[in-house]
Amino acid sequence: MRGLRTTIGLIVVLGGLFAYIYFVTWKQPAETPGPKQEKVFATLEADKIEELQVKPESGDVSTLKKDKDGWHLAEPVSAAASDTEVSGITSALSQLEMVRVVDEKASNLNDYGLASPRIEIDFKAAGDKDFRSLLIGQKSPTGGNLFAKRKGDDKVFLIAAFQEQTFNRSTFDLRDKAALHFDRDKIDRISIDAGGKGLELAKSGSDWSLTKPIKTASDASAVEGLIGRLMSAQMKSIVSDNPSPADLKKYGLDKPAASVSLGLGSATAALHIGGKSADGSIYAQDVSKPLVMTIDSALVDELKKGPEDYRRKDLFAFRSYDATRLEFTRGGQTTAFDKVKGSSPTVEDKWQRQGANGAKPVDADKEKMSVLLAKLESLRATGFVDSTAKTGLDAPALTVYAKFDDGKKEERVVFGKSGDAVYASRPGEAGAAKVNPAEFDEIVKKLDELAK
Repeated sequence: MRGLRTTIGLIVVLGGLFAYIYFVTWKQPAETPGPKQEKVFATLEADKIEELQVKPESGDVSTLKKDKDGWHLAEPVSAAASDTEVSGITSALSQLEMVRVVDEKASNLNDYGLASPRIEIDFKAAGDKDFRSLLIGQKSPTGGNLFAKRKGDDKVFLIAAFQEQTFNRSTFDLRDKAALHFDRDKIDRISIDAGGKGLELAKSGSDWSLTKPIKTASDASAVEGLIGRLMSAQMKSIVSDNPSPADLKKYGLDKPAASVSLGLGSATAALHIGGKSADGSIYAQDVSKPLVMTIDSALVDELKKGPEDYRRKDLFAFRSYDATRLEFTRGGQTTAFDKVKGSSPTVEDKWQRQGANGAKPVDADKEKMSVLLAKLESLRATGFVDSTAKTGLDAPALTVYAKFDDGKKEERVVFGKSGDAVYASRPGEAGAAKVNPAEFDEIVKKLDELAK
């Protein structure tokens, strides 16, 4: 009986515990959220702001205006503005919240550093007759917030300290700092002169080619990389807005050490490179403007690259998936393979080796054919020579002819051997490409396995 009473007692205790958890904990109403923070400019929309005056701690004052082409600096210079910097300010103004109201009617603004604000942002939005203003004073004692107020309003409040980085922007910060402006999609010519050596590239359709100092196919990724670096080149500083001839000589821009010119249809964009500044950056000038700037020296290293860096390294343009016919010629014998489309969407395409003397085609081993195609597709030049002399190309070790893109395109690559070295050439291209001998031997090995 005693054990039974103990068990019943435990059940009662557990039941009470579960009831407490259910009714006291689970059934409690959700926490009521705290008061929503008040916005500094309650109805302001970022995209409605049309004019800005930014007065940072440094003391320079920038006036920016928006027109149909976007934001531009109007004072103290007329220049394109940085969309990123300006949109950062307009977005922050529209979303700015009061962390806490410190003083509803401040009698001494000096206590908050607001009698002479460190930072002032004045703006007009669509429909505004007068400027509205945000004044920012000193940091709060904890350093986590900033004292601020609206001009014409006695209320002092706190805003988050990280906003200082957004609003405390100099004229240089607000400028568009691209070293050279151009429309990437319109580029059809590139001319580089560096160290007395000229290099020219031309675009036809979607293909790039070297036209000087040699005429040959170009590596599209290398050219696009150059264009990308030119597009991303930024001013590190502005040295002079209106340099004199003596200034240009001092900066090495009277006789530029290097230059790059971009053809944009009937227009051009060009950058001149001068000497090195005290901090290691390089003086430069967009030839369409008088302004002299400094840029990172890495761009100069890019312009010093030679023609070999821009030559096409891939020996074959086809890809495994779009090749339709391959012919391999060695010692006067040709072995040909054709891709045969599947009889229905569910049937895979296959490769067949053409029979000799009218014999029926033979299905090629799927795995071995895939390996051969992959090796051809990935074969790249390891370097180049200016002449085909002593390359063995006059007595080819192997000639590969390929058709691809549903038979619309074709290409031919000839391989020659000279001692242990292997070379390759394509019709109409200067000199010859060096090829890794081991990779060439692997191609020949796979071809032999498929020809059995």
